[in-house]
Amino acid sequence: MSKKILLLNANPKAESFAKSLADAYDIEAREHASVRRLNLSEMHFNPSLDSGYDAVQPLEPCLSHFQESLQWAEHIVIVSPVWWGGLPAKFKGLIDRAILPGFAFQFEENNPYPVQLLQGKTARIILTMDAPAEMLVEQAEPVLAQLDRFMLQFCGVSPAETTLLGSVILSTETQRQSWLEDIQAIGRQGR
Repeated sequence: MSKKILLLNANPKAESFAKSLADAYDIEAREHASVRRLNLSEMHFNPSLDSGYDAVQPLEPCLSHFQESLQWAEHIVIVSPVWWGGLPAKFKGLIDRAILPGFAFQFEENNPYPVQLLQGKTARIILTMDAPAEMLVEQAEPVLAQLDRFMLQFCGVSPAETTLLGSVILSTETQRQSWLEDIQAIGRQGR
């Protein structure tokens, strides 16, 4: 049985370097794994969790499909840009709307630690930035804390492997091609 991989291109723009990276991973991973790919740019939903957890907000079909794909996946690959030191707003909205109690985690009475409902999964986070190379780790730290530690690990996913790429805006065609080849190699390995 082949590995089940959820690949999320979390850039809200339809055309971007993140899309090219997701394409590179997708093509290689499909040679040996079952891949479900979602592109945030194609998902239409209200990104605001209007009542927090105080009321049930019906999920749009793309959010239900995202949740079902998360449950199905053994490995989660997220490709996202870092904008202003954080996640694109629509990506944050996807997390707020879909990573919900009863689906990804569950609180029990008098226990501040959740029951983790996404256990047994692994992840990779690929981040692109326009920051200079010497600032990549510094700029990525808050995003990795939010995505990996406070979302994925909070829900039971193993600590993510990470790939940091930048400065995209200052990169040459040769550099971008080298990054694409690196991501192809990661895809071939299903990591």
